[in-house]
Amino acid sequence: MATTKHTLVALVEDKPGVLNRMASLFRRRGFNIESIAVGHSELPHLSRMTIVVDGAGTMVEQVRKQLDKIVDVIKVSDITGDNIITRELALIKVKATSATRSEIIEIVDVFRANIVDVAADSVTIEVTGDGEKLNSLLRLLRGFGIKEISRTGQIAMARGGPGSPSVKGGFPRKQGRGEEG
Repeated sequence: MATTKHTLVALVEDKPGVLNRMASLFRRRGFNIESIAVGHSELPHLSRMTIVVDGAGTMVEQVRKQLDKIVDVIKVSDITGDNIITRELALIKVKATSATRSEIIEIVDVFRANIVDVAADSVTIEVTGDGEKLNSLLRLLRGFGIKEISRTGQIAMARGGPGSPSVKGGFPRKQGRGEEG
């Protein structure tokens, strides 16, 4: 069975334990989450979660349907096949000497990245882009010696249109464990 990376986007209520319940579902199914990023959405009291997972399409769809049944999950969409925009943020601390600093700055400029901290023995670079851009910059900087890397994980949304997932006019209350309708 062929596997591929799937990008799932979920709209969830801002409540404790939602992330844990979702991650546990992936764990029980034997999926490794390659990337997960969560932040506030355009809707009050709701967060948008982007999850990148590697798996067969049918298995990922089963997990998506199960995620949709979690009480605090409003909607989950697999946007893998859609026309999407993806981005990551990375902070990269690179060894730098007076002899190598200008070369590092030139590389940073080519990638439209920013130097956000300079120390006597290092520079810290901030870069935003798709995963391939970040990986390409990392390959070039490895020759100088990377001291530390921090990456956010992928975030994604559909290009143009209403977006995915969208919730118009509020959202339906789900009935779940111990809740009345």
